[in-house]
Amino acid sequence: MALKVLTVDDSKTIRMIVKKAFQNYNVEITEAENGVEGLAAAAKIKPGLIILDITMPVMTGTEMLERLKGDADLKNIPIIMLTAESGKDNVLNIVKQGVKDYMVKPFKGEDLIERVRKIMPLEAKAEEADDKKPGRFFTQVEDVVVLTLPAKVLRPVAVEVEGSLQAKIKEMAAAPLKKMVLDMGGVSETNVSLIKLIITVFQDCQKANIAVKLVANAKQGEELKGFQETSQITAVHSIEEARAAM
Repeated sequence: MALKVLTVDDSKTIRMIVKKAFQNYNVEITEAENGVEGLAAAAKIKPGLIILDITMPVMTGTEMLERLKGDADLKNIPIIMLTAESGKDNVLNIVKQGVKDYMVKPFKGEDLIERVRKIMPLEAKAEEADDKKPGRFFTQVEDVVVLTLPAKVLRPVAVEVEGSLQAKIKEMAAAPLKKMVLDMGGVSETNVSLIKLIITVFQDCQKANIAVKLVANAKQGEELKGFQETSQITAVHSIEEARAAM
């Protein structure tokens, strides 16, 4: 079943950014231009997530949030607030209102996806997931699932892998399989998208109680140590070595 996401913002541009951010995921987007429309849409579709701007005409995001929190059927919907102000007082005020997270505008779609994935899992669109599992990225060696990264890991590829990973983790839970190897040995460039993807794989596997080992060549291993996020990850040099260490 698709995740229902309600985006409430008077800016068509922001709503388009939100819509585009979720295009590779099994998500149904509903749009509203102000708090009044947003409340009506929320009551109608019962979304699983609301992305809500603060400053809007007719009814502000703050007013809409108060109404949501006062409605027994809607008060527990996770909310990410959008604000143009990054000041400490403004941020503290947002946090006090009980939202799950906030973002300062302008923002990139991939950054929004990262925030959402901290709150809930996202699945690739069904047709994409069926077409790409397990052959595109995943193989299995006995009781170990191997996630092999392509030569270039730019953001679109990382998003695709992240979506496929959620589906694969569900498959592993049903099997059950509890071991995964992340093989980046064939990756030609260490970049920010790759680093973020590695962290995502490790975090998602940890949440699912799946043991994960990283395979990288010597040069890649040294490069990973230069990033704070991956400096503590110990890489091995082959899938066989990774399997033996599990």
